[in-house]
Amino acid sequence: MAKIKLTKSAVDAAGNTGKDYELRDTIVPGFLCKVTAHGRKVFMLQYRTNWGERRKPKIGQFGELTVEQARSIAQDWLADVRKGDDPSAAKLAARMAPTVKELCGQFIEEYSKPRNKPRTVDSYQGYIDRHILPALGKLKVPDVTRVHITALMKDKAKIGVTANRVLACLRKMFNMAEVWGYRPDGSNPCRHVPKYREDGETRYINNNELARLYAYLDRADAEGLEHPTVTLAVRLQFEFSARMTEIRTLEWAWVDFENRRVAWPDSKTGDMSKPMSEAAYQLLSNAPCIDDSPYVCPAIFNAKQPLPDSTYYNGWKRILGRAGVPHVGTHGIRHRAATDIANSGIPIKVGMALTAHKTVTQFMTYVHTEDDPLRAAAEKVATLRRGAIGGQAPATPAPAPTDAAPTPVPAPKPVQAAATPTSAIVVGEKTRTSQGNYRPYRHRKAPTRAVPPGTKRADTPAPTA
Repeated sequence: MAKIKLTKSAVDAAGNTGKDYELRDTIVPGFLCKVTAHGRKVFMLQYRTNWGERRKPKIGQFGELTVEQARSIAQDWLADVRKGDDPSAAKLAARMAPTVKELCGQFIEEYSKPRNKPRTVDSYQGYIDRHILPALGKLKVPDVTRVHITALMKDKAKIGVTANRVLACLRKMFNMAEVWGYRPDGSNPCRHVPKYREDGETRYINNNELARLYAYLDRADAEGLEHPTVTLAVRLQFEFSARMTEIRTLEWAWVDFENRRVAWPDSKTGDMSKPMSEAAYQLLSNAPCIDDSPYVCPAIFNAKQPLPDSTYYNGWKRILGRAGVPHVGTHGIRHRAATDIANSGIPIKVGMALTAHKTVTQFMTYVHTEDDPLRAAAEKVATLRRGAIGGQAPATPAPAPTDAAPTPVPAPKPVQAAATPTSAIVVGEKTRTSQGNYRPYRHRKAPTRAVPPGTKRADTPAPTA
């Protein structure tokens, strides 16, 4: 093991002896050139980590790197070692880092399946198979940058809603990559990548439409125009401000008539419990309970199964058409119910409990602003403005009576009525503007236009005869 100052000449002169040997540098401790039995010359660095383990990682091969370049890299690595890092472990981790394809498999098996609903797992798997793997599957997880994510989003511009769901899936995957140690904390490449605008909004069922809808439901129940299971499901969804699935799969075992509560053991947001209103109590008390069926709203042809999505949706669509109400999805029922809850004046926390929302932001997205309160508010503001323009203060409560003599209040000064506005341009008059010679309005003259105050013409005295 020779110790010399490593130079190009010294490395060139190192011959093949039929066995491995090392040339150690006298300038940088631990820097060496290993000459193999086959004559290959490899630069390496030998060091000891802060916790006492020996390392000897490869820097590069002579010919690919010069001696000075290899020595500079060795000095940088030694500086990292003094800071507590381990360059050898970092190289090994980069070599062993999983690809995005491997991360996707781990994400589905270790994160999504234990925590998400089967439908969500299927959605994630679909986004992975159709969009993520074709674009990013071969990349190493630490090598994925914001540029890759932005390019993927750009390619999916024509399917903006799907692109947003893919972005959400990727964001969660790379969050878990940080948890599993594949990327540094705070390095998620999906950060600051904008989503596409989603214009699809659930239409609000206004008061007139709601009245027509319930009038038809009453008529349908009285005359047998609709299957009673469908009308019952619609009424229950209104009463509980529930999702369609929560009503379709509602079981009698979850209904507590004594305490007037319904407890869902599982829903989109987990287990939940809601109280019954008097209307909901009457609906459930009078609902038929079919033998051997656990469901409140069973399927029409097989009572042991819940009411299918298609049956409920098509029935709701048919009811809207016969009631003369423009189409809206079944989620419009939940939006209307949430708006009624918000307008009732109860605390937001109570409203969130009734709708089973986890955040105020999500709850407020279901609340619609009705036209009548907005119109009344706009009229109130306009009235206050007219009072200010007319010199009249807004009405205030009368002060409480006192023993002291009241201070006389001066009568308001009469406001001079504004002159009737007249047009500054006579109809049919030939003006310079109509003839194609534009002049700013402030410079135009017309028989009916007065001199604007504060101008030079206003300050100039009129000529005397």
